Amino acid sequence: MPLDPVYLATAVEGALACGRIHRQYFRQNVEIHKKGVIDLVTAADLAAERAFRDLIADRFPDHAVIGEETATTAEQHSARHQWIIDPVDGTTNFAHGLALFCVSIALVVDGHLELGVIYDPMADELFTAERGQGARLNGVRIAVSQTTALVDSVLCTGFPYTIRESRGRQVEVFASFLGEARAVRRLGSAALDLAYVACGRFDGFWEEHLKPWDMAAGALLVAEAGGTVTAVDGGPYDPFVMSISASNGRIHQLMVDVIRAARIEP
Repeated sequence: MPLDPVYLATAVEGALACGRIHRQYFRQNVEIHKKGVIDLVTAADLAAERAFRDLIADRFPDHAVIGEETATTAEQHSARHQWIIDPVDGTTNFAHGLALFCVSIALVVDGHLELGVIYDPMADELFTAERGQGARLNGVRIAVSQTTALVDSVLCTGFPYTIRESRGRQVEVFASFLGEARAVRRLGSAALDLAYVACGRFDGFWEEHLKPWDMAAGALLVAEAGGTVTAVDGGPYDPFVMSISASNGRIHQLMVDVIRAARIEP
């Protein structure tokens, strides 16, 4: 059964509202706090998530919101409709005045990922996807790249906030791809990385130790743009399993083979 169009309209409305908050706070000496040694949260993160929570509470009071900045209860985890939001994906970039960040919103219904929206307010790029309906950028249909060889591929990855404590595996995999791909980039926003795979700017992306709000919307974008999404080791993808490999599909097994061969214990 097709998803009620009000859900996508709500996600887009929420994403654009978050984008306005981003622009309001960006490069304005925004208040910054630490959640960990290198894990930051800004006033923009908090304001954007609060605005989205208010929108959902007003429009769909029986829906749950699972967000990066607020603890999730057991009741929220069991709700039929779960909105998953990262109010500022790329907070470190945002805090340092780098215009590479976005808001990422996904909707899970009865355990199935049904829609995803990613909005980059500085580039004014709105990525949208609904299960079975394709992926779009500012309303225009997008598709993954046609690249078939790793040597011709531009890949992207990121490192977790725990990289200081356990960097062996991540660095080993990164180094292996440096020897196989045309280039490897690290932008600092997993959601944008996935959106860029969906529209063909990157050919593939992998990362471990991610949270659902980092990758749920982007994973659906890639799948609906014709790509392949799995766990980092090639197993089934689940937004709650904390790892992802996403590609144009043509290089996917090649990527998984490199990751499997390079993995070492931290």
